[in-house]
Amino acid sequence: MSKYEPLWNWLRENGKEEYKLSYEEMREIMGFELDHSFLNYKKAAKEYGYEVGKISMKEKTVLFHRAK
Repeated sequence: MSKYEPLWNWLRENGKEEYKLSYEEMREIMGFELDHSFLNYKKAAKEYGYEVGKISMKEKTVLFHRAK
C-alpha cells in the first residue's frame, strides 16, 4: 500500500472531473505533509482514474484530472 493511497481513494470516491487541491487540503486527506516523494508516486494516481497535472510550488497547489 502506498502512503498516497488515501489521496488516490479520496479522488476516486469524490469523482469530479478535475480537482485543484492545496497542499493543506492534501495534508488533511493524507494525514501528513506533501513531500518530494510525491513525484515518484504520482503515476499511481492513474490506477485510480486520475492523472497529476500541474504542480505549483508558488501557489502550493496540485491539479488532478480524470485519466483518459
